[in-house]
Amino acid sequence: MNKAFNLTGVLQTLNENKICNKIANLYICRLMNFRINWEALGIGASLACAIHCAVLPLFMSSLPLFGINIIHNIFVEVLLLGSAFVIGFTTLWHGYKKHHHKKTSLILFCAGMLLFAVNQFVSFPYSKLLFIVPAAALIIAAHFLNHRYCSAAKHCHKDDCNH
Repeated sequence: MNKAFNLTGVLQTLNENKICNKIANLYICRLMNFRINWEALGIGASLACAIHCAVLPLFMSSLPLFGINIIHNIFVEVLLLGSAFVIGFTTLWHGYKKHHHKKTSLILFCAGMLLFAVNQFVSFPYSKLLFIVPAAALIIAAHFLNHRYCSAAKHCHKDDCNH
């Protein structure tokens, strides 16, 4: 006959053992009182950012010594554009959906990212100037408008809000 694991028997044995109960209660109480030290977390994040910002340029500038070229690598360019689009659009989408319900900032951002993408595949004299400057201006304007719209909404909680 197979002996199945009997959870109630184990729990009953644990309940009878007073020392085990005290240790379990002490451990659970410590977990329940656990608090995040946000100031220490912020200092740690700032320190990690400072190290990252100091070391990354040195690392990136030494890559050509090892035969790795990332400056005009289409894979790296598309990866960076894609991640920038996802992060930027998600940020603007939150403001649109939860606060102001105005699509202007989303449209400006998408137009700016489209100009950045076109810049990767179209090349003629002054193409960088014609695509990158308006793209950056559109993206900055999109984030500026989103911030202004969110500030003006002041969490009004109208009928069309979904929060």
